[in-house]
Amino acid sequence: MSTPVDLDPFARFRAVTRARIGLGRAGDSLPIRAVLDFQLAHARARDAVHGHVDFAAMAARIGEKQPVICLKSCAADRSIYLARPDLGRRVDPMALAGIETGDFDVAFVIADGLSAAAVEAHAEIVLSACLRRLGDVKVAPIVLGEQARVAFGDEVGEALGARLVVVLIGERPGLSVPDSLGAYLTFDPKVGRRDSERNCLSNIHADGLPHELAADKIVWLIRQALRLGLTGVDLKEEMGGPAALPADL
Repeated sequence: MSTPVDLDPFARFRAVTRARIGLGRAGDSLPIRAVLDFQLAHARARDAVHGHVDFAAMAARIGEKQPVICLKSCAADRSIYLARPDLGRRVDPMALAGIETGDFDVAFVIADGLSAAAVEAHAEIVLSACLRRLGDVKVAPIVLGEQARVAFGDEVGEALGARLVVVLIGERPGLSVPDSLGAYLTFDPKVGRRDSERNCLSNIHADGLPHELAADKIVWLIRQALRLGLTGVDLKEEMGGPAALPADL
């Protein structure tokens, strides 16, 4: 007697991956279920890109425990942001003028990036988990960046006088995951830093890297970056687990 697995040899593979494999066919086309699933995934990806993060509500929640600074990039709105990546990398000069430089080890920036859904779902949880692990590391006021890209954090970190900046940002959504969060770490942040001078931790979402493990890895990288005075291609993520965290910072 044939089992469902015998009838559908791809069933066991689909059970462990979001990849679209073994979709089947209906005549010369895909089955209607596969077509509808694809259209739904595409719609969710578009919504993530064009969505809006409620930074006012986020600032109120984070502000109960940490100082918060709300900034905007030079991109006036979402359409300009998507068409002009360069404007999303720079902070609005008028907003930047009010920032005071301090003696900080690390500055955290939450940026909407290309997925509002990712920021709304994961950014605050990861931030809170990181702060719990940092101990006596001096943390700057938390910055919320609207219409912001990764390099936005370079200018923010420089203005704050932070030795290191960590940007938590919504990653470009795909057709399987519309809400993936990324973390980018840059030592000695300043305008003009290259991508090779950063460390990236990506795929933070419900079916990817869990929040607590992401925080473990981010804090490990923070401590190593502060100890060695660098990030980027020369800093390898070799964390063996929470017990491997150095205790000298």
